[in-house]
Amino acid sequence: MGPRQSHSGWRSPRFARDDGGEWKGHNRGFEETSALSMPNAKIYIAGHRGMVGSAILRRLWAQGVASTQLLTATHAELDLTQQRAVNSFFAKHRPTEVYLAAAKVGGIHANNTYPADFIYDNLMMQANVIQAAFAHGVQKLLFLGSSCIYPRMAAQPMSEDALLTGPLEPTNEPYAIAKIAGIKLCESYNRQYGASHGVDYRSVMPTNLYGPGDNYHPENSHVLPALIRRFHEARSQGLAEVKVWGTGTPRREFLYVDDMAAACVHVMNLPLSVYQQHTQPMLSHINVGCAEDVTIANVAQTIAKVVGYSGRIVFDSSKPDGTPRKHMDSKRLNSLGWHPKVSLEKGLALAYQDFLAQLNA
Repeated sequence: MGPRQSHSGWRSPRFARDDGGEWKGHNRGFEETSALSMPNAKIYIAGHRGMVGSAILRRLWAQGVASTQLLTATHAELDLTQQRAVNSFFAKHRPTEVYLAAAKVGGIHANNTYPADFIYDNLMMQANVIQAAFAHGVQKLLFLGSSCIYPRMAAQPMSEDALLTGPLEPTNEPYAIAKIAGIKLCESYNRQYGASHGVDYRSVMPTNLYGPGDNYHPENSHVLPALIRRFHEARSQGLAEVKVWGTGTPRREFLYVDDMAAACVHVMNLPLSVYQQHTQPMLSHINVGCAEDVTIANVAQTIAKVVGYSGRIVFDSSKPDGTPRKHMDSKRLNSLGWHPKVSLEKGLALAYQDFLAQLNA
């Protein structure tokens, strides 16, 4: 069985249809207005059951967006890889903004085992949602990518202009290629239809994310949730040691998912003039990271502390390390007024509570 899919389809919307005027498609005004101040906005979160999508929902609610303005759905009701179904959804429900958080995601093992699934499903979801959004008059869209878009040996910290400057990390290249294509889809629609149709499709590239709603599968999860599960099971079973893939020397940064959601809403609602001042037409994505990176060994030790495991930690150097270091340069986003708020140790404690809640559900 392949890795968990975090994308979702549609469900019957909870909002009241806005029948007060004629739908004007791409001829609507180009004012730089936020959905937070637009009572008739209909915001579609693609992937709302995934970790990031659910955090975006929480953030929008916290900022006062009414539930009646939010359009969500399940994968069982709409497969985002199916173009006709996606077009029908947009034609029927007419969202005015889209957060494209839908993706097929997984760790090193999953990416190595299911490379065709990762590139095909992600390409199809992105292409279908972005094209349907354009065809049905959506002017504001935010696409969520990944830090794996950058070359394996990119200079650290990785700035946005490192894109397409060298070979990718082989262990997740298919997924990275799909995410790069998503960025270029947004940029291409902006270049072709921005001036004539008011299209404003933006992209954000998060670092490694964790938190509520994560996937804790023992084989198909990312490193941090996999370690949370492994250390919890070791403590519960009284194991003397825990094996961790790789040497423990690679450096990573980890961002709590609710911080990521705050960044998404922040970028989505930047005035177009401000966004354009800080980006380029063919280099328009924005990194979302935190201030520091840590070794996998340090992460393992912190998780052991949070979980309450006191045994040995053994690193299995026969397993791949992945990229030696991944540290995002987030100066661009910081200059636009956003900074993370949740520390790694606090976030890990919250993530462990989420794991326990899932385990006992």
